[in-house]
Amino acid sequence: MQFGRTFEEFEVGAVYKHWPGKTVTEYDDHLFCLLTMNHHPLHMDSNYAERTTDFKKNVVVGNYIYSLLLGMSVPDVSGKAIANLEVESLKHVAPTFHGDTIYGETTVLETTPSRSKSDRGIVHVETKGYKQDGTLVCVFRRKVMVPTEKYIEERGGEQPGRPEIVQPTSKNAEK
Repeated sequence: MQFGRTFEEFEVGAVYKHWPGKTVTEYDDHLFCLLTMNHHPLHMDSNYAERTTDFKKNVVVGNYIYSLLLGMSVPDVSGKAIANLEVESLKHVAPTFHGDTIYGETTVLETTPSRSKSDRGIVHVETKGYKQDGTLVCVFRRKVMVPTEKYIEERGGEQPGRPEIVQPTSKNAEK
């Protein structure tokens, strides 16, 4: 399974469709709200939402949808990232509700070699999130610093921190 890309692997115009999608549950929404201390009743209180909002039901907190899409994009975009440099823009286009399934895709907008270090580059991408019916719900653009193949090689390959698995020998098995 691919986990991110090196700078050389990004091509302007490429579109990565992130799979699988994620069905957003009430639990997901409430947990995210509690973890981030966002206690707005629009997200947490169904009675409030039914009686006082245009939607007549809870709306999933937008930053959860953003975070979900960001996470979905990691295997395709930033799994090898040295750093996330900037979130240039973030737009919540339409509401998401409990039970909606979110799908994402990312388009490569620009690639720029680093001016200061030859072993990395900057990748500018746009990620879009859609509900199961195709409704666009979220769009954001970000810049990610990613390594070149040289950087990966010089630091021990794809998984330099992964421990070696020691196979038991007959002496170890007896103990």
